[in-house]
Amino acid sequence: MQPVLDPHPKNGQKTLLTILGAMLGITVVISVIATVFSP
Repeated sequence: MQPVLDPHPKNGQKTLLTILGAMLGITVVISVIATVFSP
Protein backbone atom coordinates (compact mmCIF):
# COMPACT_ATOMS: atom_id res chain seq x y z
CA MET A 1 0.00 0.00 0.00
CA GLN A 2 1.20 3.48 -0.77
CA PRO A 3 1.21 6.16 1.92
CA VAL A 4 -1.39 8.90 1.45
CA LEU A 5 1.20 11.67 1.69
CA ASP A 6 4.58 10.80 0.20
CA PRO A 7 7.65 12.60 1.53
CA HIS A 8 8.43 13.35 -2.13
CA PRO A 9 5.04 13.45 -3.87
CA LYS A 10 4.72 13.12 -7.59
CA ASN A 11 3.89 16.12 -9.72
CA GLY A 12 0.13 15.59 -9.70
CA GLN A 13 -0.13 15.25 -5.94
CA LYS A 14 2.14 18.24 -5.45
CA THR A 15 -0.11 20.34 -7.69
CA LEU A 16 -3.19 19.16 -5.81
CA LEU A 17 -1.64 20.04 -2.46
CA THR A 18 -0.65 23.47 -3.79
CA ILE A 19 -4.18 24.14 -5.05
CA LEU A 20 -5.72 23.02 -1.75
CA GLY A 21 -3.28 25.16 0.20
CA ALA A 22 -4.01 28.19 -1.97
CA MET A 23 -7.77 27.74 -1.54
CA LEU A 24 -7.35 27.45 2.23
CA GLY A 25 -5.11 30.51 2.35
CA ILE A 26 -7.51 32.60 0.26
CA THR A 27 -10.39 31.59 2.54
CA VAL A 28 -8.42 32.66 5.62
CA VAL A 29 -7.46 35.99 4.02
CA ILE A 30 -11.06 36.74 3.03
CA SER A 31 -12.32 35.88 6.52
CA VAL A 32 -9.68 38.12 8.12
CA ILE A 33 -10.55 41.01 5.80
CA ALA A 34 -14.26 40.56 6.49
CA THR A 35 -13.57 40.55 10.25
CA VAL A 36 -11.44 43.71 10.06
CA PHE A 37 -13.93 45.66 7.92
CA SER A 38 -17.07 44.51 9.72
CA PRO A 39 -18.64 47.25 11.87
